[in-house]
Amino acid sequence: MSTNTVANVVRASVARLPQSDTATLDVQVLLATVLNVGRSFFYTWPDKLLDEDALAKFEQLLLRRINGEPIAYIVGEQEFWSLPLKVAPSTLIPRPETELLVETILDKLQLESAKGIDLGTGTGAIALALASEQPNWQILGVDFNHDAVELASKNKQSLSIDNVEFVQSSWLSNVDPKWLNQCDFIVSNPPYIDKKDPHLSQGDVRFEPSSALVADKEGLQDIIDIAQQSLNYLKPDSLLLLEHGFEQGEAVRSILTSFGYQHAATLKDLAGLDRITFASSPK
Repeated sequence: MSTNTVANVVRASVARLPQSDTATLDVQVLLATVLNVGRSFFYTWPDKLLDEDALAKFEQLLLRRINGEPIAYIVGEQEFWSLPLKVAPSTLIPRPETELLVETILDKLQLESAKGIDLGTGTGAIALALASEQPNWQILGVDFNHDAVELASKNKQSLSIDNVEFVQSSWLSNVDPKWLNQCDFIVSNPPYIDKKDPHLSQGDVRFEPSSALVADKEGLQDIIDIAQQSLNYLKPDSLLLLEHGFEQGEAVRSILTSFGYQHAATLKDLAGLDRITFASSPK
């Protein structure tokens, strides 16, 4: 009897990923990519035999995962806000906790029409999620990385979302002046990790672009720059929302207050950790 059944291959492969907390899911995602099937396949056809070609392709992908490469980069896709997004090593991998930014904007801004900017858009995740939920809003996604802007634009096209555009700019330095004093919100998941943080040499972040992770001044420099530049683009009494590290809530509130923002508040993610801080621009 052949040992190359779906169930046996999954079982043996999971044993080769002891460093992963999601080994079974990892193996199923990789094998599903090779076979072009959904994950229900593993429960419906556990005794199906895999041919040598499929096994060889799967082995190549599995070795990349064993070496620590993130699943999203291996398969080239990650879901965010129920949207399938293409990802690449030029961008951060969208994470579930960042959805809190989207939730907060939709909750706080009960507007029929609105204008907003997503700074450091990467794959376009935040901008596309907001645009998909609010087709009457105008969203601008900004990234200094040309490859990221191209990738976000491709995601826009594949999702057929028309009310968002993407431009290359270092924060707001190259944004069209037509956006000056026009924004109901500006949102960002900026680099906020201290360059000395030991976690940069661990896990998935080893494979992600350091320019999207690391900032000077103990991870706060980009947040300072965004807070300052956003004052020229936000309408009075409009929202600035920032994702940050779990130990940075107090520091981010202090930064926003120092620039005249009002009512700064920090929200916790599902793990109970400080995750985003938002405030209103000066009246």
